[in-house]
Amino acid sequence: MEIKIRPATFKDLAAILEIVNHAILNTTAIYDYDARTLEEQKSWLEEKQASGFPVLVAEQNNEVMGFGTFGSFRVKIGYRFTVEHSVYVTENAIGKGIGTLLLQKLIDLAREQNYHSMIGVIDASNSGSIEFHKKFGFKEVGILEQAGYKFDQWLDVSLMQLLLK
Repeated sequence: MEIKIRPATFKDLAAILEIVNHAILNTTAIYDYDARTLEEQKSWLEEKQASGFPVLVAEQNNEVMGFGTFGSFRVKIGYRFTVEHSVYVTENAIGKGIGTLLLQKLIDLAREQNYHSMIGVIDASNSGSIEFHKKFGFKEVGILEQAGYKFDQWLDVSLMQLLLK
């Protein structure tokens, strides 16, 4: 079955929202506590589009199986060549190559747009995500100890970096 990677549209927002809210409510992949609304997700997509940042979806059999994006790492001008990315897939898509297709396309787009560095900010206990990123050449460049708090526990954050040039 073919997986198509394409730019997200407003028609994809409900599916993206479902993926995001599952991660918020059930995992430490996103350090938010409260589910997002469709209006919040719409604003998020509008901001990404207005800033020229990609939001991609992976579609299989007309169903959104995952999404990926990147955006500013930090707002100061000196960070303008560095982006932070996110990739999320539905639970039933984990391990099926969809995340790989999304991240590879994001890396390709970042290179095409002349970014120099891509950052992943990953819950340090998420060894699957850390190993996934290493396959693309990301290096673990630091651990922020107890930088997050969710589900009544302190969480360490792994910073991973890929030099694009």
